[in-house]
Amino acid sequence: MRSRLCVAALLFSSLAPAQNFTDIHVEKLAGKLLYAEGPVWSRDGYLLYCDIPANRIYSLIPPPKTEEDDNAAARLTEARIALYRDNSGGASGNTFDAQGRLYTCETHARRVTRTDKKGKLEVLAAKYQGKRLNSPNDITVRHDGHVYFTDPAFGSAKDARELDFYGIFHITPKGDLSLVSKWPTRPNGITISPDGGTLYVADSDLHLVRAFDLDQHGNASAERVLISGVKGVPGGLCVDEHANIYVAAAEVSVFDKAGKHIGEIPTAEIPSNLAFGDEDFSSLYITAHSSVYRLRLDVKGSVQY
Repeated sequence: MRSRLCVAALLFSSLAPAQNFTDIHVEKLAGKLLYAEGPVWSRDGYLLYCDIPANRIYSLIPPPKTEEDDNAAARLTEARIALYRDNSGGASGNTFDAQGRLYTCETHARRVTRTDKKGKLEVLAAKYQGKRLNSPNDITVRHDGHVYFTDPAFGSAKDARELDFYGIFHITPKGDLSLVSKWPTRPNGITISPDGGTLYVADSDLHLVRAFDLDQHGNASAERVLISGVKGVPGGLCVDEHANIYVAAAEVSVFDKAGKHIGEIPTAEIPSNLAFGDEDFSSLYITAHSSVYRLRLDVKGSVQY
């Protein structure tokens, strides 16, 4: 695996000289999961991630950062993993806001919830115009409290739909729910540009990423295709400080803010989602089916919280 990663690093170096991707080492921090999803870094020093079929959210305090990966088994035992929430409603996507509150898409419960730092949970969205949401999947919160989430329906969730479309939704800081866009195809990962002015959404069925302009009031407009022909099924998204877009698909595909392909980061398993983390936000955490991985980059992630 290391040799493939070095090739990817050289590709990054040639196309993005501002980033020093001279070598990439991957650490496996958790394994034996049924289907890992929803990584998000807490500023309190831990990672959260979901196991959707197990109906659980876990917390992971990673081992110290390293540029080497000579003893993978030992690294696994150094990660401190604990159950964060049981009976999670099929939790999938997670994010935090500036107040440290956790936002979660509960795919099985078909709702979006927010949990404060004392553990109090409240439901932010469960119905639209009197009909239950399909199966909220992924979520992002802008620095000023505007929330955006995707509502596709994968697997058996398609048979229980009450809405006749797949949606992208907006929740204002006051709690008002509105529809950003109706799609005939299924939206998946969602994230926001570093300046808060662009919303990115993955389309899993058409293998592309769409973009929307966001104004100061959180309203979305100018929907367009930014990235097409993604290799594999695009899932989770995240962005770095330079507005490069990382897409969890067949591998981790990286594009610049204009949608130009930069390169690929090979992964041992097909990735489902990804998020920047660690104190300096220069580690990329990747959930990939049965495992959670970490790799160090010479670029910082962009976060809104």
